[in-house]
Amino acid sequence: MGMTPEQIEVMLERILPRVSKPARYTGGEYNQVVKNWDEIDFKVALAFPDIYDLGMSNLGLMILYDIINKHRNLLAERVYCPWVDMEEIMRGNNIPLFSLETKHPIRDFDLLGISLPYEQLYTNALNLIDLAGMPIRAEDRDASYPLVVAGGHACYNPEPMAPFIDVFVIGEGEEAILKIIGVMRAARHLDRETQLRYIAQIEGCYVPRFYDVTYHDDGTVQAITPNVPEAPPKVLKTIVPVLPPPVTDFIIPFVETVHNRAPIEIMRGCTRGCRFCHAGMVTRPVRERPVAEILDAMEQILEKTGYEEIALLSLSSSDYTHVLELTQKIGERFGHLGLNISLPSLRIETVSTQLMDNLGDSKRGGFTLAPEAATEKMRNIINKYVTHEELLETAREIYRRNWRTIKLYFMIGHPMEEMSDVQAIIELSKQVLAEGRRFHGKKASVNVGVSTFIPKPHTPFQWEPMDDLAQVEAKLALLKKELRGPGLRLRWNDPKESVFEGFLSRGDRRMAEVVALAWKKGAKFDAWMERFNEDAWMAAFAEVGLDPYFYTHRRRRIDEVFPWEHIDVAVTKKFLTQDYLMSQQQETRIDCRHHCFACGILPKLKDLRRETPEEAWECPPVPKRKHHKPREVQPPMVDGIPLPVIQ
Repeated sequence: MGMTPEQIEVMLERILPRVSKPARYTGGEYNQVVKNWDEIDFKVALAFPDIYDLGMSNLGLMILYDIINKHRNLLAERVYCPWVDMEEIMRGNNIPLFSLETKHPIRDFDLLGISLPYEQLYTNALNLIDLAGMPIRAEDRDASYPLVVAGGHACYNPEPMAPFIDVFVIGEGEEAILKIIGVMRAARHLDRETQLRYIAQIEGCYVPRFYDVTYHDDGTVQAITPNVPEAPPKVLKTIVPVLPPPVTDFIIPFVETVHNRAPIEIMRGCTRGCRFCHAGMVTRPVRERPVAEILDAMEQILEKTGYEEIALLSLSSSDYTHVLELTQKIGERFGHLGLNISLPSLRIETVSTQLMDNLGDSKRGGFTLAPEAATEKMRNIINKYVTHEELLETAREIYRRNWRTIKLYFMIGHPMEEMSDVQAIIELSKQVLAEGRRFHGKKASVNVGVSTFIPKPHTPFQWEPMDDLAQVEAKLALLKKELRGPGLRLRWNDPKESVFEGFLSRGDRRMAEVVALAWKKGAKFDAWMERFNEDAWMAAFAEVGLDPYFYTHRRRRIDEVFPWEHIDVAVTKKFLTQDYLMSQQQETRIDCRHHCFACGILPKLKDLRRETPEEAWECPPVPKRKHHKPREVQPPMVDGIPLPVIQ
C-alpha cells in the first residue's frame, strides 16, 4: 500500500464526497501545526484509535502534540480511525492510513504513539496498525517500521495488548516521550531489539517482549520474569513532578466533537481513596497548578481559539486547594464575556455555597453530583462517605441558586450490595427531586446515571468478583420500574458491556489471542453500543480456550500474583490489601490530605525531590512559584554516552 502524500491527496478528492463527514479526513484546521517534512529529523504520528469526533477531545494527545511540536527538529501529526464507510473505501483502493497534517502514510513516520485511555479501544488499535500497512504483532516489525508506543490509563495492565505494542509508557508521558525519541534518534541505525534494550532502561518504559509469563495449572499467573538484563523486575511508573504549561492553542475541529470546549487540567491526582477508582490510585501524588497559570492560560485560549466554554479538569475539582479563589478571579476577569465554565467532579461534601455563587451561571444545563451509593453501609464499603443530609442540603443549595436539573451518578454491583441498597438509590433520587420541586415546581428534574461496578487493577477491589449478570439485570429492572415519571430520567449502561470491559481490564497475556481473533472476526468500535459484536468476542474466547468468567466473576486469592504484578504504580500492594480487608469490615479512611496512610507514594518521590528541590513535595504538594517551569529532561545514555539534547 505504498503511496506518496500527493497520491493520497488525489485519491481523497475522489472519495471524500462518498463518505459521511469528510472533514474528519481533510486536516487543515485552525491551529494545526504543519512543518517542512524534509527538514525534520524525527517524525511522530499521534493516534487516538477511534473517530476524529472523539479523538479531537482527547487532552492527553493534544498535550503530546504541543510538547513535541515545540521542538525545532521534531514533528507530531495526528491520526484517527476512519469510520466504517471510509475504511471500506480505503481498503478497496489500497489507501494506507495517513496523517491529517501532511497526508503522509503512517508507515513513513519514525514513531507511532497510540493513546489507550480505555480497554474498548484494543481492537481499534489493531485495526489502526493494520490499516497503516504494518504487521499487528511487534515481533513481526523490524527497525524499518515505526516504533509503536502506547500509553494511557488502559496501559496500567498492558498484558492483553502486550504482543502488539513495542513499548508501553507506564505513567505520565510528557517526559518519557522525549526520552524515547532521544534514544531512537541516537540508535536509529541499530536493530529493533537493541533499540528496545536501551528504551527498557528509561523509567516508566515497559517492553513486553523482555518478560516471560508462566501460569499455574489453575490458570492463574505463577510468575512474570525479565529475560534480558536491561529489563527491571518491576516497571515503576513515571511521574511528572511539575505539570507542564497548559495547552492553549487547541486545534479547532471542522466537525462537531464530543466536547466542544477547551480543557485545562487544574490538578492531577486525588487523595480521596475511593476503593473502586482506578484513576485515583494510579495518578498519585496530587499536583496543582497555580491560579495565575490557569488564568493566563484561559486568556491565551480565548485569544487563540474563540471557545466559549472552558472545562477546569481534575479527578476532584472542588478539592483543588484554591478553587474558591480561582472561580472568584475567573468571574472578575472573564465574567463580562458570558463564558461557560464547567467544573466537573465536584465532591458533595466540599461543594460550598460560595463555590456555587462563583460558578453562578443559570444558563447551564445541570449540576452533577456523584454519591455512587445511597446507603451508609455501601458508602463505607467503597470509602466514599457522605451523609444523606449532606447530599440533600447540597441539592437544596443548588436548586436555590436557580439550577433546575441535578444529575446524580450511582454504581450498582458493588461488593456486598443487596437489593435494599438499590432501593435506596430510588428513594434518594426522589428525595432530591422533592427538594427541587420546593423551588421550581414541575420544572425541577433529576437525571440519574447508573453504571455497573468493574473491579480494576491497582485498586483495593482488584481481588473482587463482578456482580452476577442476572443480579445486575434484576437491580436495573427495579431502577427502570421505579425511576420514571415527571422530573425523573434514568440512564444506564448495558451490563454486558461492563462484563466485556471487566475481562479486558483484568486480563493476562493469553487474552491477547482473544483480542486478535475477535478483531479478525470483525470486532471493532467496541465502545459504540450499536457496533459492539458480542458474538465475535465469545467465539474468540471459545476458539482460544479461555473462559471470560475466569477474569470477571472469580474472587482472587489474597496472595494471588496478578497479570500486572510487574507494573509498579508506586502505591504498594500491602496498602491495597489493607484497604481491601478494611472494606470487608466497612471501615473507612479519611482523605489522606489530613492523614498519611503510607500508601507507598512518598518513598517513591525521593528522586523527584532531589531533581526539584524548590518544590514542596508534601502529599499533596503546595506549589511555591506563581509559574511552573517544566523540569529539564535528562537525556538517556546509549553505550555510556549521553544523547544530544533535543532541539
